[in-house]
Amino acid sequence: MCGIAGVRRFDGAPVSGELLAKMGECLRHRGPDASGVWSDGPVGFAHSRLAIIDLAGSEQPMAGAGQQTHIAFNGEILNYRRLRDELDYPFTTHGDTEVLLAEYERHGVDGVRRLRGQFAYAIHDARTGETHLFRDRLGILPLYYYRTDEFFAFASEIKALFPVLDSPRVDTASLHDFLAHRSVPAPYTFFEGVRKVPQGHHLTVGADGSLRIEKYWRLPTEAEIMDVSPAAAVELLDEALRASVRDALVADVPVGAYLSGGVDSSLICALVAQQRGGEGLHTFSAGFGDDRVDETEWARLAAKVVGSDHHETIITADDFQSDWARLSRHRDSPLSEPADVAVFRLAELARKHVKVVLSGEGSDELFGGYPKYRYARTTRAAALLPSAPLRMLEGRMPADRARLTVALRAISEPSYPERMRGWFAPFTSRERDGLLGGPPRRSVLAPYLDGRGDALRRMLYADVHTWLADNLLERGDRMSMAASLELRPPFLDHRVAELAFRLPSNVKVRNGATKWIVKELARRHLPAELVDRPKVGFKVPLDAWFRGHLHDMAHDLLTDPSSFVGSTFDRTAVRRLLAAHASGGRDEQPRIWTLLSLEVWHRELRRQLLETV
Repeated sequence: MCGIAGVRRFDGAPVSGELLAKMGECLRHRGPDASGVWSDGPVGFAHSRLAIIDLAGSEQPMAGAGQQTHIAFNGEILNYRRLRDELDYPFTTHGDTEVLLAEYERHGVDGVRRLRGQFAYAIHDARTGETHLFRDRLGILPLYYYRTDEFFAFASEIKALFPVLDSPRVDTASLHDFLAHRSVPAPYTFFEGVRKVPQGHHLTVGADGSLRIEKYWRLPTEAEIMDVSPAAAVELLDEALRASVRDALVADVPVGAYLSGGVDSSLICALVAQQRGGEGLHTFSAGFGDDRVDETEWARLAAKVVGSDHHETIITADDFQSDWARLSRHRDSPLSEPADVAVFRLAELARKHVKVVLSGEGSDELFGGYPKYRYARTTRAAALLPSAPLRMLEGRMPADRARLTVALRAISEPSYPERMRGWFAPFTSRERDGLLGGPPRRSVLAPYLDGRGDALRRMLYADVHTWLADNLLERGDRMSMAASLELRPPFLDHRVAELAFRLPSNVKVRNGATKWIVKELARRHLPAELVDRPKVGFKVPLDAWFRGHLHDMAHDLLTDPSSFVGSTFDRTAVRRLLAAHASGGRDEQPRIWTLLSLEVWHRELRRQLLETV
């Protein structure tokens, strides 16, 4: 992966090369191998390169054969060799960047539909005067933009837009969104005026300053669901995932894989080992030194099965304190999950051995892996239940009934969209309104309203467009790029995603078993004890840490008179959360984490902005 940035002026003034270089320097961690800028009057691009394919060539920004088109590209086009063979073009390099230019010359903006891989790129066409931005179908790679009457600017990360922003300001409307999602759903961000290109969209900027954004890809509709037996469904997934893993290994540098010991990462590693004939696979896992959430023993078992050279790292509460602020700067927002820090440490470990890693990300959201999916029908039908008694019951739940607490909070929400959102929401809609002194100024519920079909299908649709794209994939990109490591998730090949939404729900959650189809496929490669063990996930023992190592940090930051959280939210409610958790009577760590992460990020943002003055 790489970092891209650019500016398009509408007043005819030339774009400063110094400005472009400054924007590119903000992305140096994404591409430490090389950097470059290009400008032509009112248009200019910057690029920071992490060399993965065609190591000695493919410098960027790159010009097309006729010097009329220019590109800045972040990502990997995994089918670039086949596309190259189909194109009549005077190629001068051996990489995938020039293939994008050739595709544009041959097919125009529709060329993006022929791509497989993960990408975010900009093409300027001097013949039409238009600048085009494209983001991959699932939103694996990021792309942000900022527009005024005078100019348009874009970048892989928001920090690279700071040189063109007069005074970056927090968009307070996004606080409601953050308390509901632990992230800010597209197209919004935490900064006023800064937007993100949604997954699977193409944005066109005209010379007159006009801006048009269009969707070029969608998930299959309910009408496209196949009539297929469970056994046949497993065969289809086997074929699609093998093809995706084969493509994901395309690189001119070493490729490894994350291995948590869960079904998804273990299955990916098993398929990689088969592709490679069992040779040269490095795998990586992380633990937390807490037996309740430690999966390292399972990771070792999986590594033994696939025959990998396995590496481990242990993350402590001290690691959290030392990394939290600087990783918030990398994220350009509050860290959404406690595991963000662990993912960075894992990436740091992997980067010592490889330049690319594969992960199992996306399987849960496509094939129904979370426990909540068992209750999709209940979530839809819960309007028949009185919410007040449910809220009272939830308020009496002890700390050791965290899962039941989450369920009660979700199904007590007032509407179906809010109930779907409530399963992952740190704060309920009532709590958000109370903390912020009123209801949200805008709605970001479209993904919860737009899904069609049965209750499980609707829940999966919403999660792919919110939880996955705006939380997990942003986390994966920023934390891996902070270590200059490329991350590739084979489950998120668009062919696999399309298959998932063409399969009936009864092969995803079946007889109470979540992610049934993935587990059935995994049985062909992994021992039953690994496939059938309870899902743990990449959990961090924050409940204990917030009563121990991190107790003072949380209390001091959230109750300090200068606290952003304390001055923005209801101080009494914040103090109640801290006291309830410290007493051991309630497990409030999801909510404490959310507020503390916001506070740490805001303090780091202020420090960052002072450095630029």
